[in-house]
Amino acid sequence: MIVSAQPLLEVEHVSLHFPVNKGIVTNRVIAHIRAVDDVSFTLARHETIGLVGESGCGKSTLVRCLLRLLTPTSGAIRFEGRDMSTMQRTDRRAMRRGVQMVFQDPQASLNPRKRVGQIVAAGLRLRGVARDELAREVRGLFAQVGLNPEHIRRFPHEFSGGQRQRIGLARALAVQPSLLVLDEPVSALDVSVQGQIINLLSDLKDELGLAFIFVAHDLAVVRHVSDRVAVMYLGKLVELSPADELYAKPIHPYTAGLLSAIPIPDLAARNRERIIVRGEPPNPIDPPSGCRFRTRCAYATDICTEIEPPLTEYTKGHLAACHHPLNVDERELLMATRSSLSPLSAGDARPSAAGASSEAPTLSAAAKPG
Repeated sequence: MIVSAQPLLEVEHVSLHFPVNKGIVTNRVIAHIRAVDDVSFTLARHETIGLVGESGCGKSTLVRCLLRLLTPTSGAIRFEGRDMSTMQRTDRRAMRRGVQMVFQDPQASLNPRKRVGQIVAAGLRLRGVARDELAREVRGLFAQVGLNPEHIRRFPHEFSGGQRQRIGLARALAVQPSLLVLDEPVSALDVSVQGQIINLLSDLKDELGLAFIFVAHDLAVVRHVSDRVAVMYLGKLVELSPADELYAKPIHPYTAGLLSAIPIPDLAARNRERIIVRGEPPNPIDPPSGCRFRTRCAYATDICTEIEPPLTEYTKGHLAACHHPLNVDERELLMATRSSLSPLSAGDARPSAAGASSEAPTLSAAAKPG
């Protein structure tokens, strides 16, 4: 895990609840969709966090909140120590030059009526680059992302999917950001092209000192690019860990199920035990009480229904929100502490091994957030 005196990004108890309206005349709010519900984490400079989970778990909604494309219902987001929610419009515009996004669909995110040189030059103008320097700067960005600089007068439809994604990267880099938010940047590409884009991102990170938030479904890709991995389920953060630690020792049953679904091209792995997460995610309008995963969990007990599990910190900076964690021994359970990133609604129950009694003692007061 990368350590920094001042985190680049701090996310504290961020929630986004979409109202559900009814009625033509009164148009009253009858419920809320809890798309993101009390999520907290930090991102260090030059660090990459992979954000994974099923479709509909809130990954893309969360990153759109981070860029203020959506306004959170509650919580605080601080970029370089400044709270985005209290910024004036001019300050927020300056902040957005430091945080850029690369979208999932490269064709839909590029204006089909403009030449790609014009698209990339827009960011350079915002940065204050002189007009007579624009063409040279655009060509330099094209070369940096592996495109032919002579193609700046082409339109987006004249490029392949991988090339369009590189154009999206060039557009994001034009304003010299310190954080790139990558929302499924390779999911729409062929496998060979995916590898090229992943290698390009790795080179850009080392060359420019960037930090990444990498949203993806492909856990094999996430492992390759991430320093830490955050797992979301039904709007909640259920596990956060250094990447190698999470893949070697998943603690939350949901994470174990996700990792079990990764295909392994090895005949020796044919007989491995598969963990199947059965059923469908609950309705985010009316999520289950206690642990939100309990309706699909093989280890759920009474305490999972009654008390929401806090994010508990184990060894090596591994955090998981589960009353009955997997792959932890008695010593690790005794050393576990309540993380300050825990949701405000979480209880204080100390975790117990999967299959143990649900009557667990509470975490010590010293371990609770101040």
